Amino acid sequence: MFPLNLDGLGHAGVNALYVVTGFFFGFMLEQAGFGNSRKLASQFYLSDMRVLKVMFTAIITAMLLLFGLEVLGLVRPGALYINPTHLWPGIVGGLIFGVGFVIGGYCPGTSLVSMATLKLDGAFFVLGLSAGMVVFGETLGWFQAFFDASGAMGEVTLPQALGLPAGVVVLLVVLMAVGMFFVAERLEARFGPREKEPC
Repeated sequence: MFPLNLDGLGHAGVNALYVVTGFFFGFMLEQAGFGNSRKLASQFYLSDMRVLKVMFTAIITAMLLLFGLEVLGLVRPGALYINPTHLWPGIVGGLIFGVGFVIGGYCPGTSLVSMATLKLDGAFFVLGLSAGMVVFGETLGWFQAFFDASGAMGEVTLPQALGLPAGVVVLLVVLMAVGMFFVAERLEARFGPREKEPC
């Protein structure tokens, strides 16, 4: 039964699996161009929508695989860990994250990929990210009550939040993704770099 039980690999084996998984994840991010802050920031100028395309493709692929495994009985519903939802802290954190993404051109994962490929801006972003985590950790007491009590919804999924069967939600998300891909293509055609006409 999934999720896989990794106890048989031992402590060293599990750590090695994490390292290998992280390496290939970072490699794929770099191959997708996500180690370049200009390509990432282009998302916000509507000229290069690869972030939306790649991330939505990953979301749809994972969602369809997980739903299919649940239908086949290979995954028990509720067997996977779900982060508890804290609505207002999530909104505030998302806004801060978005501003940092626009200003710096990276998210935490892509900044590590950039640093690993020896880009100076990526290294500075990781340095700032690390400093921000230390500051937040030292001042957590100031925000704890807001985090614990503001919009705490527990472990909630889209089907639960919308009151719809999981299959219907899967279909709606797939249709939304197809629509967003269509819109992304139109935005790139409108705001993307113009090809030079031959002389």
